[in-house]
Amino acid sequence: MSLARICVTPHEFVLEGHGPRARTGVLLVHGMTGTPNEMRLVARGLQREGFTVYAVQLAGHCGTVDDLLATRWTDWSASVTAGAERLRPHVDRLVVAGLSVGSVLALALAQERPDLVHGVCALSTIFRYDGWTIPFYTRFAFLLPLLRVLGIGRRRMFMEAPPYGIKDDQLRGHIVARMHAGASAEAGLPGNPWWTIQEMRRLSARVRRRLEQVRAPCLVIHARHDDVAAVSNAHEIVRGVVHAPVELLLLDDSYHMITVDRERRTVVARMVDFAGRVAEGRLAGAHG
Repeated sequence: MSLARICVTPHEFVLEGHGPRARTGVLLVHGMTGTPNEMRLVARGLQREGFTVYAVQLAGHCGTVDDLLATRWTDWSASVTAGAERLRPHVDRLVVAGLSVGSVLALALAQERPDLVHGVCALSTIFRYDGWTIPFYTRFAFLLPLLRVLGIGRRRMFMEAPPYGIKDDQLRGHIVARMHAGASAEAGLPGNPWWTIQEMRRLSARVRRRLEQVRAPCLVIHARHDDVAAVSNAHEIVRGVVHAPVELLLLDDSYHMITVDRERRTVVARMVDFAGRVAEGRLAGAHG
């Protein structure tokens, strides 16, 4: 299969690398209710530095709420695994980089398929919705499994609230306008369905329990003032991954969507540095 043909949906994209770094691939995983588009700036930055980049689309995303509700966390995880398997024949080393819930899925891939993963970039990891904009009633999320069993709230959603994960005012206005205009393939959905939140909680619980099984080096980047996921989510990775090196970068001028917010260039620079050291075999992990 040629590199240009590994994309399986119109919303996925691949950017072919150049030079010696082209044989190191970076698999980008967007967040829950998000789209591959939220990873585009990072993808371009990585490709400029020579890396081959593939932004995968999670099952049920880039469509309607019903499309999303038809999937479970195992379907999202299967999308990431399939993407890694499609990219792997074209590269010698693979870094998987996820944003938000995509970060949790990246860690899950490292746990399940250490043979595929040589490095993990965990961006704005969200094990828990506990940022400073999250309303108090989300503390009752533990009731979601019961509501699902009873068939209650299938189409109910936790609507996103200002500042929508973005500190940059101008950028926030553009993205929110697209989101509320129904451009789900470009800007994602404007909220998180209750039942989808429950799937996210199941995924997070599984990955958190098994962090010690991550054997690939990790780069963890998180905003100190993340409005959606408190910085404690990042510290949990630092504490839990004990069999591979973990690097932590905390940002001071961004909110949750660090791949597009004010410090996106810093994010790209650190990812380039990390992937470069993976490419050169200078980070010890499961693959040596």
